[in-house]
Amino acid sequence: MPKFAANLSMLFAELPFLDRFAAAAQAGFTAVEFLFPYDFEAAHIKAQLDAHQLSLVLHNLPAGRWAGGERGIACMSDRVDEFQAGVAAAMGYAQALGVPQLNCLAGIAPPGAHSADLRRTLVTNLRYAAAQLDAVGLRLLIEPINTFDIPGFYVNRTAQALELLDEVGATNAFLQYDVYHAQRSEGELGATLSRHLARIGHIQIADNPGRHEPGTGEINYRWLLAHLDAIGYSGWVGCEYKPATTTQAGLHWRQAVV
Repeated sequence: MPKFAANLSMLFAELPFLDRFAAAAQAGFTAVEFLFPYDFEAAHIKAQLDAHQLSLVLHNLPAGRWAGGERGIACMSDRVDEFQAGVAAAMGYAQALGVPQLNCLAGIAPPGAHSADLRRTLVTNLRYAAAQLDAVGLRLLIEPINTFDIPGFYVNRTAQALELLDEVGATNAFLQYDVYHAQRSEGELGATLSRHLARIGHIQIADNPGRHEPGTGEINYRWLLAHLDAIGYSGWVGCEYKPATTTQAGLHWRQAVV
């Protein structure tokens, strides 16, 4: 059976952030992930992890002005200094919280930007981040995101992300494979997971349409989760879905699809 981590940016969202850790533990999760820790003191998050015996398996590098619609800055040539400062901030939190890997959101391509410039900037930033993280034993992830949900997102398909990782050439850089985004962009979920398993550092799940809990849409999660076991995936599976009603009401999916 896969190991599930509750994404606290999505699950228990009706609660204040620091109260979501207790709710996740009470719901039977032993690990959590979330988008960003930066609005809170690392010590306060660590206290919640320790109090509820939870592991933190993932958070993102800073991604620009999130409330203003930005979804990452790693492809933006005029934000390199900000990106590098964000790497340092993320590493500080990661080391304080015991998280083993950090995800980099490439960002939305600015209007009029040339593809070659975007790629060159992103590769340079990824190389920088990978080297900094490697020095302290952390892994770097890059995540393709579908352009229906986020129009213009620069990295939006598995093959593109893997080509970028090839160019980066870092042994600690991996793919974050979000099943929901992959279904919307390209399908071929089982075959892609099998083919690229060695390069996948983390998996996230949600169903389509709606990005609700597994079992509410078109993805055969009973088959897909069994497939992850069959091919030997041993990492965490992040539950990054929007509950169709409430988090607690939707948790029955774990029994229904496993």
